Amino acid sequence: MNTPWSKDSWRNRTGLQMPDYTDAAKLAEVTGRLSTYPPLVFAGEARTLRSRLADVANRKAFLLQGGDCAESFGQFNGDFIRDTFRVMLQMAVVLTFAARVPVVKVGRMAGQFAKPRSSATEKKGDLELPSYRGDIINDLDFNEASRIPDPARMERAYMQSAATLNLLRAFATGGYADLHRVHAWNLDFANGTPEADRYKALADRISGAVDFMTACGVTPESHDTLSTVEFWTSHEALLLEYEEALTRTDSTTGKPVACSGHMIWIGDRTRQLDGAHVEFCRGVQNPVGLKCGPSLEPDDLLRLIDRLNPRNEAGRLTLICRTGAGKVGDHLPGWVRAVEREGRKVVWSCDPMHGNVIKSQSGYKTRPFDKILQEVREFFDVHEAEGTYPGGVHFEMTGQDVTECTGGIAEVTDADLSSRYHTACDPRLNASQALELAFLLAEALEKNVPEPHMQSAIG
Repeated sequence: MNTPWSKDSWRNRTGLQMPDYTDAAKLAEVTGRLSTYPPLVFAGEARTLRSRLADVANRKAFLLQGGDCAESFGQFNGDFIRDTFRVMLQMAVVLTFAARVPVVKVGRMAGQFAKPRSSATEKKGDLELPSYRGDIINDLDFNEASRIPDPARMERAYMQSAATLNLLRAFATGGYADLHRVHAWNLDFANGTPEADRYKALADRISGAVDFMTACGVTPESHDTLSTVEFWTSHEALLLEYEEALTRTDSTTGKPVACSGHMIWIGDRTRQLDGAHVEFCRGVQNPVGLKCGPSLEPDDLLRLIDRLNPRNEAGRLTLICRTGAGKVGDHLPGWVRAVEREGRKVVWSCDPMHGNVIKSQSGYKTRPFDKILQEVREFFDVHEAEGTYPGGVHFEMTGQDVTECTGGIAEVTDADLSSRYHTACDPRLNASQALELAFLLAEALEKNVPEPHMQSAIG
């Protein structure tokens, strides 16, 4: 595309799902201050993540992306961050062993504050108010004052993101991520459940590999890669005033980078080819994700790929597919064939969460574990049939013992939902359900990852 780009050129386009700020002076004041604040992430980090995702596109790595549906100001504390980070590490160990390739770990953290909504308003009784759109925009409390978009909330989101990143970096490099420690956590998984033997068999195989490395002298003391990890952050780039304010120029390349997070993505509701969100994301150098839902036609997907990745660079674009269980075969084959026919370099990732939301008998939004697993399996089956690489998964999850998704070895029932239903928006997998998915996904990875890559990763 030859149209000139600038960090504010999105303002000439239509932006869906954007708040209507009534105080323009306050908005300008807040974004003006944000534009002077230090970047949350650095351009070099974003470049490195692009190279790691290029490995995924080239079948040399696997992407694990997960974290909160929407981060909360009220539930912000170090334990929540630690527990989600811990579960991501536990999942990554299992997936690394199964795939025989590195797992690129990307959290939905340190910036995932804004949420698109299916309706512009919510109604309780006779009162109808604007929808809650995430803590960076307005408040969950159901009253008129709380639902007014407030620009000042952007600064609080920035401060919370900075604190989250600081803690994540400490966990990633300070010894908490030691392979032996993480695997020891996994050994207790599923104890006392009917499925324990099935999962223990894989855990025991991993133990054998860890013991072999130790016997060979490959320990955290001799190889720091066993005690440190790379961990990246990501969020949906929905609130473009915030994204613009945190865009910086890379001093190394002279190119613009969205310094709000390492990776940003465009939602299924805001992926219009000539829309504001595609316009903004096409110009920054970060790796970009694109949510692909059932209404997306293959030809339109190709146009979006060309707009967002005109140089066809591996690692630049991740296609995050979200169709719903039972519908993957209706859409994914067409997308895959179009992309393969045109030789486009992308990462294929599966989001089995957003197409599987139902309303329970008790009135809560939930996601059945078996439907989430079904969509992942269908995603792998299509790629196996097409000879393409199922490069990643994208989960909404938490390290907390919540009861928001039904099923799994945790045996969360409809009656359990009310006991620990803490999400501000959509239901999340709890720690046990997320780890169970990793073990089940490991079985698919061992079957589907091409043998030559498995062998090269081993030796």
